[in-house]
Amino acid sequence: MKFKKVVVGGSFDHLHKGHKALLEKAFELGEKVIIGLTSDEMVNKPLQPYGHRKKRLEEYLSNFNYELIKLNDPYGIAVEDPEVDAIVVSEETLERAKEINQMRNEKGLKRLEVIVVPIVLAEDGKPISSTRIRKGEINADGEIIREN
Repeated sequence: MKFKKVVVGGSFDHLHKGHKALLEKAFELGEKVIIGLTSDEMVNKPLQPYGHRKKRLEEYLSNFNYELIKLNDPYGIAVEDPEVDAIVVSEETLERAKEINQMRNEKGLKRLEVIVVPIVLAEDGKPISSTRIRKGEINADGEIIREN
């Protein structure tokens, strides 16, 4: 363990291999992991309902020690908790981590160590995403769904 308290957040819609890589990195690095799960109200695109996403996440994390919080804004406790040491993000959400550190700086809090997890690619070499899963292009492991 490198950090006492690590945060990670997202919608975790159609929980997939990329999400799991992000979460596993957080658990690898943190003694305590706080997971922010975006609320339905915060998202402006079609997602699985919050309750469904939360249940799938909890099922996947049943063997991990974590705290799950509902995110009603893009920042959560990351901008206010002085005990948070690090944030784990994807390449896509790196800019949000920079915003969070700017906000922490303005509040006189220490900067978070930012750990960037590379985007996980599907077997076709394109990023695994909830959108692609929703469209039926790939499954949660990044395998191409072939039509019969």
